[in-house]
Amino acid sequence: MTRRRLLPLLLALLLAGTAGVAGCTGDPAEPAPPPPAGGAAALPGPVPTDLALRPAPEGAPAAPAFTGTLTDGTPLTAAQLWADRPVVLTFFSSWCTICADRQDALSELAATYRDRVVFVGVAAVDQPDDLQEYLRAHRVAYPVVVDEEQAIWRSYAVREPPAVVIVAKGGALLRGWPGGIEVADLDQRLRELVLAETP
Repeated sequence: MTRRRLLPLLLALLLAGTAGVAGCTGDPAEPAPPPPAGGAAALPGPVPTDLALRPAPEGAPAAPAFTGTLTDGTPLTAAQLWADRPVVLTFFSSWCTICADRQDALSELAATYRDRVVFVGVAAVDQPDDLQEYLRAHRVAYPVVVDEEQAIWRSYAVREPPAVVIVAKGGALLRGWPGGIEVADLDQRLRELVLAETP
C-alpha cells in the first residue's frame, strides 16, 4: 500500500478512536429520580425526649394491628410505630375530593407533630402513578401504606375514604371518624386525647 493511500486510512482510524473515547466520556449520567413519596424516607426519627402523653383510658379497645408495604416497597408494622408514640391513620385515595380538599392542611399538621405523633396514610383503590402525583402535589411527607386488597381498610371498618383514626402509644384505639375530620378539629382532639401539657 502506498504512502498516499495509507495516510487517509490512518487518519480515519485515528478519528474513529477519538470518537469512541468521546462517546465514553461524553454527557454526564442522568440524575437519579427522587425516591417515591410516602416511602421509607418518610418514616419518623427518634421519639423526642420531652414528649409528654396522656395515658390511654382504661378499657379502650386495641387497635387492629397490621403489616403493610410502603409506596417504595418497604415493609411497615404498625405496632412497632405505636409501641413508643401515638399514631394517626389517614385512610384516603387520590381520587377522593374530600381527601384532596383537606390534604394540604393535614400535611402541615403532620409536619407540626413530626416525630411526636406519627401520621401514616393508608391508600387503597388507587393507581401507583395517580397516588404519587397526589402525594407530591399535596406535599405528603409521612409514610403511606398501599392497601391493594383493602385488608387494612376492612380491619378498621373503612368502606370509603376519607377516614381518620387515632391510636394511643401502646396501641389503644382512641377515636375514629368515618368520613374524616376537619384538620383543626383533629389538632384539637390530639391535644385533648394524646398530648399532655409539659410542666
